[in-house]
This record gives sequence, structure tokens and C-alpha cells, in this order.
Amino acid sequence: MTINYVRVAMASVAAFIAYMATGAFMFAALPMVRDEFRKYPAVYRGHEGQMSHMPLAMAGMLLAMVALTFLYARRYRGNSGLAEGARFGALVAVFVLGAFVLHNYANLNIGPALTAYSAVAYFMEWLIAGIAIGLVYRPA
Repeated sequence: MTINYVRVAMASVAAFIAYMATGAFMFAALPMVRDEFRKYPAVYRGHEGQMSHMPLAMAGMLLAMVALTFLYARRYRGNSGLAEGARFGALVAVFVLGAFVLHNYANLNIGPALTAYSAVAYFMEWLIAGIAIGLVYRPA
């Protein structure tokens, strides 16, 4: 199966938008999550610091989405884009939970509530990003 590079680009952008929108809701719009991050000013930048670094963070996420879309394209089996994307997104989410959320809980001085919020938020972000990739990508 030949990779469709135009669809990789389109799916990457769709996943990026889906991830950023979900993250904006999960981390910024829900006061309990926002307040939990504020408990750790020695660990996390304040709002102004985060916003000043946001272009770099966004570039990093777009790069990550391109890599994930290529991985998705390599394993695409021709089934329902929604189902394959959801499975792929859930698999990525499980990876992120282990490699990022739980790893950060072990290494950073953060509490279990923030870890739980992060686990739920990141799972949803990656699940929705995977679905976006699945709905947009089609092989050449």
C-alpha cells in the first residue's frame, strides 16, 4: 500500500486541530484542572510563560502529529476510519499515560489529583486526535 502524502498532511493538520481544541477545553476551560496546575508554580510556568512558549509547543505538537500520521498510514488496513482511528488513538493514549503521565508523577513533585486529571485529559486528546487521523487519512 502506497502512502498518500497529501492525506498525511491533511490528517496531521486535522489531528493537530482536534488535539489543541480538546486540550484547550480539558486544561483551560475546566477550572478544577486549571486550579490544580496552579498548586505547582515551581514545576509549571505561569500563564504568561506558557503563552510566550506556545508557538514552540504548537510546532512540537504538529511535528508529533505528522509522525503519528505516518505510523497510522503504515499500519492502515482499510477498515472503518473511525474505528481504526479510535483504536490507534487509544493505543497512543496508553503509551502517553505510561511514558508521560505516570513517569511525570514519579519524577515531578505533583499530586495524584493533577496526575488523574492529566491522565483523563491526555487520553481524550490522543483518542480524538487518532479519530481525526482515521477520518481523514486514505491511502493513495
